[in-house]
Amino acid sequence: MIIRSQKNSLIFHFFVILFGLLMIYPLLWMLSASFKTNAEIFTGVNFFPKEPSLGNFINGFKGVSGYTFGRFLWNSFFIAFLCILGNILSCSMAAFAFSKLKFRLNAFLFSIMMLTLMLPFHVKLIPQYVVYNTIGWVNTFFPLIVPKFFATEGFFVFLLVQYMRAMSNELLEAPRIDGCNTFQIFTMFIMPLSVPALVTVSIFTFIWTWNDFFSQTIYLSDPAKFTVSLALRMFVDATGQSSWGSLFAMSCLSLVPLFIIFVVFQRYLIEGITSGSLKG
Repeated sequence: MIIRSQKNSLIFHFFVILFGLLMIYPLLWMLSASFKTNAEIFTGVNFFPKEPSLGNFINGFKGVSGYTFGRFLWNSFFIAFLCILGNILSCSMAAFAFSKLKFRLNAFLFSIMMLTLMLPFHVKLIPQYVVYNTIGWVNTFFPLIVPKFFATEGFFVFLLVQYMRAMSNELLEAPRIDGCNTFQIFTMFIMPLSVPALVTVSIFTFIWTWNDFFSQTIYLSDPAKFTVSLALRMFVDATGQSSWGSLFAMSCLSLVPLFIIFVVFQRYLIEGITSGSLKG
């Protein structure tokens, strides 16, 4: 019986590993291609490069349109940082109000907020663009950053609401009896206790902002303001010569921050997602 169980476990892990390798094969191929020349990428039959070279990384980091790739990395980090800050501040305050404060139309407004999760982004695109263009925000970072400070991400509000509802109300009544006001309870008790959920919000915000291409394409047209997503597109020229090797090299480089953040904060990510459901 033990031998049969071990055999089943071995077969199971074999197929899991095989499936995992199939899933990451495109990533491994891109990493290998980043060390090849453009000619070898499309004509070579070997997975590994014949003569590995860092030339694609060097040329790719020199950038395009007169701007180095470091400029594009800085733009992406700048936007992502402010988006994280905005979501943490606004979504946590909205979630605190919905979960712990009693006011008229609480349930109704929360239902309206939940309905926004079902509204496609493309439905709001034209009205938002008209507004931003009228106030002169097109071709600036403002359309990508400012909405985050007004709790426009309903998913994060819902996530934090579920997490805060799991907190004991008696735990929060104790500081109120000691003389703390609502703002002090929020900053001194709610926020520290919500660290796992806030880290989860930060990770998702960073990943979604870093990988965002559609909205950045709509609002940004100056190469000096381009992010990593837009810069990678510039390596492929439909009318001229395309630097595929540099494209693959910079694509691999752009994945490094995502990989580091996910690995470092993986424990908080899982805890922030599951704590509300387990305690609720």
